[in-house]
Amino acid sequence: MGKIFLNCFLFLDLLSILFSVDLSQNSDRLVITDSLNRKVTLPSRVERILSLQPEITRIIVALGGGEKLVGLDYFLHLYDPLFKIAFPKARTLPAVSARTAAVNIEMAMRLNPDVIFTHPEDFEIPDTLQSKMRKPVLALSSMGSFDKLIEEMSLVGEAIGRPERARELIRYFNEKGDRIRSAVAALSKENHPRVYLSFWGLLNKTPIFYEPVNTAGGMNLAEELLPSALGTIGTVVKLEQILRWNPDIILVHGNFPPKERVVSVEGILKDARLSSVKAVREKRVFYTFGFWNWWDPPQVLLETLYLARLFYPSKFQDLDIEKEGNEIFKKFYGIDNGFTELSKVLKCDEWLKN
Repeated sequence: MGKIFLNCFLFLDLLSILFSVDLSQNSDRLVITDSLNRKVTLPSRVERILSLQPEITRIIVALGGGEKLVGLDYFLHLYDPLFKIAFPKARTLPAVSARTAAVNIEMAMRLNPDVIFTHPEDFEIPDTLQSKMRKPVLALSSMGSFDKLIEEMSLVGEAIGRPERARELIRYFNEKGDRIRSAVAALSKENHPRVYLSFWGLLNKTPIFYEPVNTAGGMNLAEELLPSALGTIGTVVKLEQILRWNPDIILVHGNFPPKERVVSVEGILKDARLSSVKAVREKRVFYTFGFWNWWDPPQVLLETLYLARLFYPSKFQDLDIEKEGNEIFKKFYGIDNGFTELSKVLKCDEWLKN
C-alpha cells in the first residue's frame, strides 16, 4: 500500500511540473519555464527553428512561422498526411530524429537553429541536446490538457514573434469549446456516457486523461488510474477491468489509415470476450481521432465537436462535422477543404456520420 501511495505522490508531483509552463520577460530576451521545469533563455530574435515535437511544429505552422523551420522529427517528415497537406514545404525539410527518439546531432548542428523544441518524455534528451549544441532547448507537451495546449500556443507565439496570431487562434479555440461546454452543462452528469478508450494499437491501452471526452460530456473510465510510466498519460489495463467497467461507449483510435489499424471497431464487436459489455451489445463502438504523436490543435477541436454529437445525437444533430472540420482547418492552416482531404486518407467519412 505504501508503494501505491508513493507512486501517487510521484505522479502528482510530476504533473505539477508538466503543467506549469510560464513565461517571463528578461531585458530583450524571453525566459521560459518548460514542461520539465527547466528555465530556458531564448534569443531576442528567433529565425531558425528545429522542432522535434510534432505538437509544437503544428502550432508553429498554424501561427504562420513555418518558414522558420529548418528541420523536423521523423514522424511529421514521413507519416502525418495532414501536415503535408497543411504545410507542403515539410517534404523538403530534413528529418533530424528517428523512431527511437535518437537525434542526429551532427545534422542538427549543421542546421544551426536558434532554438530547438523537443518533448518531455525522455528527461535526458533536452539537457543532452542543449549541452552538446549550446543552443536553447525547450521540452514542451500539453499532456492532453486544453489549458496547456492554449498556453503552448501563447508561449510559442511569443517565442517566434507571432503573439497576435496566437491570441486570435486561442480566442477561436475557446469559442468553439465554450459552445460545447455550455450545451453540455445543462445535462445531468448522471446521464453522461461512461467511456472506455482503446488507443495506440492495443485493446487494453488507454489514456488516463483525455479532455475531449470530458468537454463533450462523457466520463473517461480510466481517470482514476496512474500512468504506466512517468511522463506519459497512457496505461495498460486488464481485460477483466474493462468487463467490470462495462462501458456505455468504446472509442477506438482511428487516426491511422485503415490498413494500419491494429485494433478495429469490427474486431471489438466480434470479440467473444467482450460480448457481455454494454457498448458491444448495443453496438456503440466507434472510431475517434485520438493522439497521433501528440495533438494537432485543429483536429482535437474538431474531435470534441464530433464526440459531443456522438454522445448526444439529438442535441447536436445539426452539427455538420465535415463542414466544421474544413472551417477549423482553414482557420488554423489557411487551406481549403483540408479536413475533406484528410478524410480521404483516414477513410473516416463513414464513421463520422455516426
